[in-house]
Amino acid sequence: MVRVIMTGGGTGGHIYPALAIAKGLLANDAETEILYVGTRDGMEARLAPEAGIAFAGISGKGLPRSLSLETIKVFGSSVKALWETKKILRQFHPDLVVGTGGYVSGPVVLTAALFNVPTLLHEQNALPGITNRILARVVRRVMVTFPESIEHFGAKKKVELVGLPVRPEIGNVSREAGAKHFKLRSDRLTLLVTGGSRGARTLNQAMIGVLEHLARRSDIQVIWATGNTTYEETIERFKARGISWKRPEWRVLEYLKDMPEALACADLYIGRAGAASLAELMVAGIPSLLIPYPYAAENHQVHNAQALVQAGAAQIILDSELEGQRLWKELEGLIAQPALLAQMGAAAQGLAQPQALAKIVDLCRAIAWH
Repeated sequence: MVRVIMTGGGTGGHIYPALAIAKGLLANDAETEILYVGTRDGMEARLAPEAGIAFAGISGKGLPRSLSLETIKVFGSSVKALWETKKILRQFHPDLVVGTGGYVSGPVVLTAALFNVPTLLHEQNALPGITNRILARVVRRVMVTFPESIEHFGAKKKVELVGLPVRPEIGNVSREAGAKHFKLRSDRLTLLVTGGSRGARTLNQAMIGVLEHLARRSDIQVIWATGNTTYEETIERFKARGISWKRPEWRVLEYLKDMPEALACADLYIGRAGAASLAELMVAGIPSLLIPYPYAAENHQVHNAQALVQAGAAQIILDSELEGQRLWKELEGLIAQPALLAQMGAAAQGLAQPQALAKIVDLCRAIAWH
């Protein structure tokens, strides 16, 4: 029986890949014992148990961007986390520790490496986070999602391109089934718009302007998830502009829980550039118009977006430059060129790593038993 510690936190972008890897390891060998180590007050403290994964909490906070009294407190918390991790390692006796980034990965992976426990990292973004760049020096192997991130690691021989695990349903729903799920037509060009579960205010405001144009285009369908914090204000903006959003060809939703079906019938994605979203776009072969989240750590969403742009799979608009007319101009140009959309979709699929989870599980097992 193999014992594995998964660690990663701070944002869902670090937690969900860790949970996907954990589930992949269990699917490969049901006797694998997995413990998720994260911060006690982080999202992972809720998400890991919800996924049926045992959880152990440690201290830890992200470092403030400027030197202050808070910096000293955080440093003290990190030192405490090292001692807490040491105790967990002695009790659990892991054969492998896998870190997916975020500040909690630091003390866990570092302590494991110091105690000669086999360690692996998974980096989701094109520009690696500072924690993973530091830890890369002490771990056995580094797994990456984008080839562009390899150059940011000193020991390139340690780095392996594996991709990012996506839900198995992605790319396995037919266009007809996806369109039927949303009560849309499968023979119409369909836009998929989302700013994430909470929503993106700048994107939503710009989309109102776009829909003023699309109100005259019944040949174009829209699936738009506004996000739960901005749904009501978006509806109010519709009303203020006298636009009826309840149209047979539009689906204006608060939250989109059926992403596999939405991607199956989408011809173009408009939204943020988080690594998990982009991995799903690649597997589904969907071209995209990306508006990177401007406050992401180290501006990593811009780097993610640029990786797709350079491959010919996407176009980009910076959040600071986004408004209705600009978005409509870009969209209108893409809509008028179906051959270009098909070319971009093929380029996206060319970047895909549909076997990402299988590659990661194989590498985990090889390192754990080495």
